Amino acid sequence: MAGTYRFSFGPWNIHEGADPFGPAVRNSIAFGKKLSMYRNLGFGAVQFHDDDAVPDMNNLKPEQIIKKARAVAKLLKNEGLKAEFVAPRMWEDPRTIDGGYTSNNAANRRYALERSLRTIDIANELGTKLIVLWLAREGTYIRESKDSKLAVERTAEAVNKMLEYDGKIRIAVEPKPNEPMDHTYIPTTGHAVALSLLTCDPDRVGVNIESAHAILAGLDPSDEMGFALAFGKLWTVHLNDQNGLKFDQDKTFGSVDLRRAFNQVRILDKYDYGENGEWVGLDVKAMRTQKAPAVKHLTNSREIFLRLLKVSRSLDDSKMDKMIKERDYEELDRYIIESLMGGK
Repeated sequence: MAGTYRFSFGPWNIHEGADPFGPAVRNSIAFGKKLSMYRNLGFGAVQFHDDDAVPDMNNLKPEQIIKKARAVAKLLKNEGLKAEFVAPRMWEDPRTIDGGYTSNNAANRRYALERSLRTIDIANELGTKLIVLWLAREGTYIRESKDSKLAVERTAEAVNKMLEYDGKIRIAVEPKPNEPMDHTYIPTTGHAVALSLLTCDPDRVGVNIESAHAILAGLDPSDEMGFALAFGKLWTVHLNDQNGLKFDQDKTFGSVDLRRAFNQVRILDKYDYGENGEWVGLDVKAMRTQKAPAVKHLTNSREIFLRLLKVSRSLDDSKMDKMIKERDYEELDRYIIESLMGGK
């Protein structure tokens, strides 16, 4: 429990303030300028969607995509940054209205796979072997419209094609129970781990756990992290917070439930998360009311993580073990709350 942590976020986390119920309220910031902000904010890696790196990629040939990704790699190097992962963004294209890998239309499924392979090309140019799959529209608004068994099999088949395309990539599935679909086929960490067992190389299929997604499933994020850690499949995290079972809010980490955030930090640290090169990823949005430049949500989240890390490492394990042995959980409860409040 003495490791150090490196932090990442995606360029979409410096955003214009649009939400499901209103338009943008801040001016856009150019991608290059966002990259130049990372180091000053205390971050060392960039999370990418494929079209963050290569805009309008659907209108480009594979060799053109590779060339443009190579140029972005130079920008990263100039800023002293790494690419943490690349994720195919398939939920905005008209061909994925009914899902990509699970679409009822064979041509649309082929598009989803082709887009995923191009994502791998981009990742290779950016110097990362981690692909994140947020299966956003791999679900249904009406259960009778799709065969759930077939949908899971088709998802595993698509993952297999990606694994076969590049023998060195690793794929981290990012589960979420709902939104934008009513129901998704891989809604929790357990589903993601189980999906890996259907693939041709389970050792290369893991999990990206987002705090808010676990909360939306009615689960505790630290428990989900522990589950993935038990399988050796926690390859990245998206830390944030969530106020209730509403739309995905991506609030500043720890801003709603500090104890819930504390337990996420504690289990990551207890089991040496990061020792194999994993990054502490943030997926947080500035409040819509915040004036530009809106970046405090990023620095605040990082600072809260580090402060909670300090609290966790200050706890007296022998004292806690005694309380647990004596089953004095109320005293343990008081001890944790008191520590979070700064002690006596």
